[in-house]
Amino acid sequence: MHKLLVVVDMQNDFVTGPLGTPEAQAIAENVREKILKEAKGGSTIVYTMDTHGEDYLQTQEGKNLPVPHCQKGSDGWRLLPALEKLSEGHPIFEKPSFGSPALAHYAAKEGFEEVELIGVCTDICVISNALLLKAVLPEAPVTVDAACCAGVTPQSHENALQAMAACQIQICK
Repeated sequence: MHKLLVVVDMQNDFVTGPLGTPEAQAIAENVREKILKEAKGGSTIVYTMDTHGEDYLQTQEGKNLPVPHCQKGSDGWRLLPALEKLSEGHPIFEKPSFGSPALAHYAAKEGFEEVELIGVCTDICVISNALLLKAVLPEAPVTVDAACCAGVTPQSHENALQAMAACQIQICK
């Protein structure tokens, strides 16, 4: 089976930086282990990276979330050190917003039979990308591994999992 694993925004700023949470720190090792397992099993692995410029605070997102983060080239923009080596040679989708249309087009073009998402934030970027992928691959099972995801808060994480389940995205716990 042609499977896609999407590692969403496992960047320093979302784990240990200004938007980091204890929950995001707690899943980092689970994410690394999942990537290694899926690589061994032959899955295609891609990464998304939230990517902003110096004008972030002037953007719509910046006006609603006035916390500069993931500025391209900064240490906070980089993937976690434990994941940087693992990402080498894999497609990386930089995205200025929550969801990546480029990722969705790639997945549709490649015709993946199964998709799994892991990463942060469950309630923003994971749910946005899961819904985009479900839209372009309606017959492919789309799964989110809750043990490899963290939200802005534990409550918003749970709310996002429930919303995705209502949209026929499978949730593994």
